[in-house]
Amino acid sequence: MPTYIMLSKLTSDGVQTVKNNPQRIREVNREIEQLGATVKAQWATLGRFDFVNVVEAPDENTMARVSLELGSRGTVHYETLSAIPIDDFIASL
Repeated sequence: MPTYIMLSKLTSDGVQTVKNNPQRIREVNREIEQLGATVKAQWATLGRFDFVNVVEAPDENTMARVSLELGSRGTVHYETLSAIPIDDFIASL
């Protein structure tokens, strides 16, 4: 299944949401599953982004739907990258 890297940056509203309800992070992961994708790994990070997520989705359209739905809430800004397994990348050269 295709893999995507989602880089997330909380807005000021998102910071308040997470501060007041840290479990909201897990709730969002369940919502991602309801949209047809799966969070395979997740890290809170220091620096430019607040979270790094490894997400599997059947196709780009599903991932676009996830990004649009979550981004429309105004609590997080997302940057989504398509991840290519290194063996597949080398084979394509």
